[in-house]
Amino acid sequence: MIRSDIIKELASTIKDTLTVCNIGLPSQEMHMIDDQPSNFYMLGTMGLASSIGLGLALAQKSKVLVIDGDGSVLTNMGTLPTIANNVADNYVLLIIDNGSYGSTGDQPTYAGKLTSLTKVAEACGCKNVIECKAEDTVQVVKDALAGDEMTVIVSKCESGNIKVPVITMDPVVIRDRFMKTVAAQNA
Repeated sequence: MIRSDIIKELASTIKDTLTVCNIGLPSQEMHMIDDQPSNFYMLGTMGLASSIGLGLALAQKSKVLVIDGDGSVLTNMGTLPTIANNVADNYVLLIIDNGSYGSTGDQPTYAGKLTSLTKVAEACGCKNVIECKAEDTVQVVKDALAGDEMTVIVSKCESGNIKVPVITMDPVVIRDRFMKTVAAQNA
């Protein structure tokens, strides 16, 4: 399974969940597979989806799912200790670890070599860290969203990309419809 397969299988499970999606191809895949007003697509800030999602989780009560990648988490290594030290039990971080920088040409990441993001998250102090195979991701995410504990999930999958169109929706529209969804869920 590759990242887009995980996103496709996950789409119906997270349909109404506030979801912040990683920059580049993951956002484009999510947009193409199942565009929802509850999806916030990152269009230009590599490494910040997990941080933005944490801020959102801390600021309101609804569940927040972040779909991030190993390359982005490695780009912003400060995110995991920040998450560990600012616990939000409505926060689920899904790191789709394909061992590559998928959006820039599938160059290998260190997570595809010797660095275990599961062990890094644990070493940073994250208490509920789960590593799973790609095939098990949907059930692990369902369980995490049903629970009341901040969870970091590292889903190990194969590297690879599908052809996807660029998101043509104006970033202001993406922001505004997402903010309306956040407000409605917290009314």
